[in-house]
Amino acid sequence: MTRSTEKRYKLIALDMDGTVLNEDTQISEENRKWIHRAIEHGVTVMFATGRGLQSVQPYVQELGLVSPMIASNGGEVWEAPGLLKTRHTMDPEWIRELVELARKHDTWFWGYAVEGLFNKERWVEDLGSVEWLKFGYYYEDAEVLKTIQEELQTSGRYELTNSHPFNIEVNPYGVSKESGLREVCELLGITLADCIAMGDSRNDLKMIRAAGLGVAMGNAQEEIKAAADYITLHHNEDGVAHVIRKFLFEERD
Repeated sequence: MTRSTEKRYKLIALDMDGTVLNEDTQISEENRKWIHRAIEHGVTVMFATGRGLQSVQPYVQELGLVSPMIASNGGEVWEAPGLLKTRHTMDPEWIRELVELARKHDTWFWGYAVEGLFNKERWVEDLGSVEWLKFGYYYEDAEVLKTIQEELQTSGRYELTNSHPFNIEVNPYGVSKESGLREVCELLGITLADCIAMGDSRNDLKMIRAAGLGVAMGNAQEEIKAAADYITLHHNEDGVAHVIRKFLFEERD
């Protein structure tokens, strides 16, 4: 049964991995169907992801999105495909220090730059030759990650999140999916209360708390579930489609 709903949300901000993408990193037919239905009813649907632009574009093209986009955890905000609004870069000296810390603890590391994705096995010798957007650590030892996080926090210049329980993601302080969402709302002339935000990890936390409806996936980290207004189905169970049906069209299972 479909009924009219009192609250008309105007924007849906979707994390990608663990949210709109299933374990095969694909958008299911059900998610695709309900995303398109939301768009047809005048709702802006956009990605808000930790991924860099290059790995987001194929999905933008697949869905035919012409909406804004938040990439690299807010490192870039795009008004529309090909139209950059804001870019927040990291000082190459910061990157050098972050790499030294990774090598000190023998962790895997990577960095998103405007020019592409670099990692421990394919790194850049001249750090000033690219524009850095985000840095990350991966290590399957929670105590080591905790030590790294504590060392990073002492500088006061980093925004620290994760996209997986075994990683740490680093952006300039104050740069997050939430800050990106605020920019998009200003661009569109709407408020955060008009937004639904969905995600599964700590890099989604501020955005989920700030949105009018903050949604945690069924597979989300417990901290995210605790902060959310609603917990939807697992990302392998079309959790995004479930939220669109329930809160935009008030269809019940």
